[in-house]
Amino acid sequence: MDPGRTRPALPALPALLALLGALLPGSGSTHTSVDPPEAILPRGGSVRVNCSASCDHPSFLGLETTLTKMEVANGSNWKVFELSDVDQDSTAICFSYCNKQTIASTALTVYWLPDRVELLPLPTWQPVGENVTLRCRVVGGAPRARVAVVLLRGEEELSRQPARGEPAEVTAVALARREDHGANFSCRAELDLRPRGLGLFRNSSAPRQLQTFVLPVTPPRLDAPRVLEVGTTGTVSCSMEGLFPVEEAYVHLALGDQRLSPTIQHKEDALLATANVTAQPDEEGAQRLVCAVILGNQSQDKRETLTIYSFPRPNLTLSEPVASEGTVVTVVCEALAPAMVTLSGAPAPAPTGSPAPHIRLALNASAQDNGRSFSCSATLEVAGQLLHKTETRELEVLYGPRLNEDTCPGNWTWQEGSQQTLRCQAWGNPAPQLECHRKGDRASLLIGELMSVKRELAGVYECRAISVRGEVSHQVVVTVLHHQGNLVAIILVAGALVLGTTAAATYYYNRQRKIRKYKLQKAQEAACIKLNTAATPP
Repeated sequence: MDPGRTRPALPALPALLALLGALLPGSGSTHTSVDPPEAILPRGGSVRVNCSASCDHPSFLGLETTLTKMEVANGSNWKVFELSDVDQDSTAICFSYCNKQTIASTALTVYWLPDRVELLPLPTWQPVGENVTLRCRVVGGAPRARVAVVLLRGEEELSRQPARGEPAEVTAVALARREDHGANFSCRAELDLRPRGLGLFRNSSAPRQLQTFVLPVTPPRLDAPRVLEVGTTGTVSCSMEGLFPVEEAYVHLALGDQRLSPTIQHKEDALLATANVTAQPDEEGAQRLVCAVILGNQSQDKRETLTIYSFPRPNLTLSEPVASEGTVVTVVCEALAPAMVTLSGAPAPAPTGSPAPHIRLALNASAQDNGRSFSCSATLEVAGQLLHKTETRELEVLYGPRLNEDTCPGNWTWQEGSQQTLRCQAWGNPAPQLECHRKGDRASLLIGELMSVKRELAGVYECRAISVRGEVSHQVVVTVLHHQGNLVAIILVAGALVLGTTAAATYYYNRQRKIRKYKLQKAQEAACIKLNTAATPP
């Protein structure tokens, strides 16, 4: 029999039978009994009811019920009836007639678990620290007084309430925690028939999973350049801390209408999203840069302005980058508006220090201007930020050789035997060749090299600087000093020789004079003796 179908009730019949039993005459000991007086059975089940009378031969014995019945046994004063397809609580009445009408009733209680136990959908995401409402709907179940509805977190019992109404709806609140992320919630209907000698019957809903999250109220941190030049690439980064679960967070990063594809890194409860942005010509101007961190059903975003600009380098031109001395060279420094330029490197008093979109300068090239560096600096203000670009050009001036006393001294005095270097430098563009030759014998003099000084090096030299643009000469005199110690020795030796020679000559002279004097004296004495001998007679 269909559990949802009901039978028509006859509430007047038992009362009528009871009234007849009270009015009809009979013995006071006559009565009707029923077994069992009450029964509990599952919905759609069957039960056997024994009706009996106290008299031996009742004139009439029967069972009054709206249920399907069938007599399955009988005796002289009893009958057994089987009631089937019992799908709702009912009352069956046994009656008998022994001198008078008597009745007895049995109460049939039907039990069954709820047909449907459902936990209503949970929020897709639930912020940690806020209450989540759990709702359970229970359809059917009997007897209702013995049905309880239990709300569960995993196996933890959160609430237990009786099932009231049809359908019964039970609600409870639970504080969402971090550890509840991914937890299963469910509800269970319990039919407790243990007091009736039966067991505890349960029927549970399908579990539902809760997702909890934490998204800070502070916006994310957005780091990006304030300005970006067309054709260049900048890095944009968006970071946020205190997220849970951080792996579930979604980052939306966009520049204007261009959605960026960031690389996302996680570390504990923080994330970092980075992306490269290449400025395009069609994006020139102020662009909105957005970073939104989305977690659960909430989001936090940060917005900045990135200005994309075009700033070509300034143009610096020299009418003659290579000019001969005395040539007028025009220098032009210019930039595209609204950039302003300044020109530096020009000789005073050229008015090049004030910013202007265009500067022109005429310069009479001289030797001092060779290698002069001109710098054209452009300045552009973008989003309150001053940007600079510089272009540099160098002027080359061609001029003849230069050679003077400053770079090539005309007099050099060196000590004989010392190590010396002749410093003589000529300049010009192109660089001249320099040679020094002694007047007369054209002997070369080494320039810029270390050499040992000899007295033969002394002399007057002519140094000549020669290039394709002319030549110049300069006279250099080199004096070599002899060592003073050798000169004194020579003088002393010469003096000693002179003194020795003089002394020897004097000695020799006096000795010869004395010899001549002695010989003269001996001669005179001999002459006297001879004269005396001749004068005396024999």
